[in-house]
Amino acid sequence: MEYIVIIVSAALISNVVLSRFLGICAFVGVSNKVETAKGMGLAVIFVILIATAVTFGINTLFLEKTGIFNIDLTYLQTIAFILVIACLVQFLEMFLKRFIPSLYKALGIYLPLITTNCAVLGVALTVAQDYSDFAKGMTYAFGTSLGFCISIVLLASIREKLEDNDIPESFKGKPIVLIMACLMAIAFTGFSNLNIG
Repeated sequence: MEYIVIIVSAALISNVVLSRFLGICAFVGVSNKVETAKGMGLAVIFVILIATAVTFGINTLFLEKTGIFNIDLTYLQTIAFILVIACLVQFLEMFLKRFIPSLYKALGIYLPLITTNCAVLGVALTVAQDYSDFAKGMTYAFGTSLGFCISIVLLASIREKLEDNDIPESFKGKPIVLIMACLMAIAFTGFSNLNIG
């Protein structure tokens, strides 16, 4: 039950995009079409899970005082984690280019932006600082990345519906997207009263 609480809390109650405002660039930029949003959401889930697992190991074995070197190197977390994330995204980009070229073209410039997606780094840092148990940390990472995927797919489906509506000229484009994101954030605050466990 504790793991379900962690997943629901990370995905809905403290959604990485709508309540912590991490990963906004990809959230707004890739949410034009549902298919593209699904691809981006799955790519972010993959990168967050693998990055969290690898950075948890690096942090435990090398950076913490209880690690191999017996020296507190936690001040290097951000640099080390960014390097790990950049390598993972590079591998993901090569994989998509080789095996799923349509998704690679659809994601375009936003695929390399996963490297600088602060949601990925934010999850890795949160797990390193708040979770000493690997299983709970990975559960949190999964819940957070699932919340990102849910958010971006919801926004993409709303944006597809908005294409058929008559929107005032001054609200077309990014302004209406930001208004929709704000309304989604307000709606997600309703989950804060969710009583689970």
